[in-house]
Amino acid sequence: MRNVDLSPLYRHAIGFDRLFNLAETNAKKSTSGGYPPYNIEQKDENNYRITMAVAGFSKSDLNLTQNENMLIVSGELTPDKTKRNYVYQGIAERNFERKFQLADYVRVSSASMENGLLHIDLVREVPEAMKPRQITINK
Repeated sequence: MRNVDLSPLYRHAIGFDRLFNLAETNAKKSTSGGYPPYNIEQKDENNYRITMAVAGFSKSDLNLTQNENMLIVSGELTPDKTKRNYVYQGIAERNFERKFQLADYVRVSSASMENGLLHIDLVREVPEAMKPRQITINK
């Protein structure tokens, strides 16, 4: 197990207490057991992509929901009526729910499926009022 102590960062980051608490909470609990596996890729400064391996799921079996800063990806397989006698079963056929905590101003721009991989494209759109600006010093 890897334990990460974020307490030294508290004194250098003002107003990020909530962010560090979320990171610590997510690091401590993992209810999904790593299923399904996923990658998070940063394409450029404001564009990201989550890629999930969802073998055995069709588009109709998957549900994506963004509620404020939470992205919830869930998959529910319809029960197969045929009786199968597996010698070895390595492909997981179970329902899942995976939650991703998104940063402020990040929204889902698109989602697609290709070759058993679900691609979720994210974009960060910071409003002009929140972007850095130069401040002049008065005499």
